[in-house]
Amino acid sequence: MLVTGASTGLGLALARRLLDGDHRLILTARGESIERFADAQIEEGERVHLRRLDVTSAAERHAVIEEADDRWGGVDVLVNNAGVMYRAVLEHVSDDDRVAQMDVNYLAPMDLIRLVLPRMRARREGRIINVSSVGGMMAMPTMAAYSASKFALEGATESLFYEVRPWNIKVSLVQPGFIHSEAYANVRFTAESSHARDDVHAAYHAHYEHMAPFIARLMRWSRATPEKVARTITRIMKKRRPPLRVPATFDAHLFAWFRRWMPRSLYHWVLYRMLPDVRRWGHDDDGVPLALPEPRTAQRDRAP
Repeated sequence: MLVTGASTGLGLALARRLLDGDHRLILTARGESIERFADAQIEEGERVHLRRLDVTSAAERHAVIEEADDRWGGVDVLVNNAGVMYRAVLEHVSDDDRVAQMDVNYLAPMDLIRLVLPRMRARREGRIINVSSVGGMMAMPTMAAYSASKFALEGATESLFYEVRPWNIKVSLVQPGFIHSEAYANVRFTAESSHARDDVHAAYHAHYEHMAPFIARLMRWSRATPEKVARTITRIMKKRRPPLRVPATFDAHLFAWFRRWMPRSLYHWVLYRMLPDVRRWGHDDDGVPLALPEPRTAQRDRAP
């Protein structure tokens, strides 16, 4: 079994649960993050391999899969858990930012899947679990690139679900919502979103000012934990016929229900009015609309 991003958060909670089973594990972490395994008292042994894996590196992806193929005959269960979130409105996302976001959350998982499938097909069994998000079923302001990456992951995974079924390969998407953790503090800002966050005169300043504490409150209030979501993943691994999509927290179930049963126009109307202080967005402290173009950074796209 291969689990990416296993040194922190949900990945670490899942790794701890799997240590009590009989799976042979390859637990990966990016760069120096691998040292966190020692802090978590997870040590390498005959059944557990700890490997550095920057999922955006094709060479490192190939090396990990080749080792699994040579040592254990391939990967029987792949859990694509590694992910990153960029916090920026669409106007503040450059070409480089878009590629960086998609590379971790979509392109890397797709390549890892491509690398493990030949051995799974040969054995006529295997399981692929992609960790998505509520952001893969709905979009929120200041998360355009992140939602795009998760929507892409969900679309490709749905296609894969049908493609590999003839070989008895099970494919699932786990969709956590807000989890009680400090993970949201680790979101990344682009050059322009960082500037707008700190500049009270920036057109999108209110978007960042109000969304950050709003999300932080939701995470503090959530009763879901990485350990609870990890339990959901291990249950999926044991199911004979696991579902394609698995909402893993209460709010994920709630949003899935809203999208399924609420008329789309009403759905968007309700969610827009639930945004914190949304009437102040795009205005300065005196209520004056902010519409002037913002200065472009060196990373912005060049006009054709």
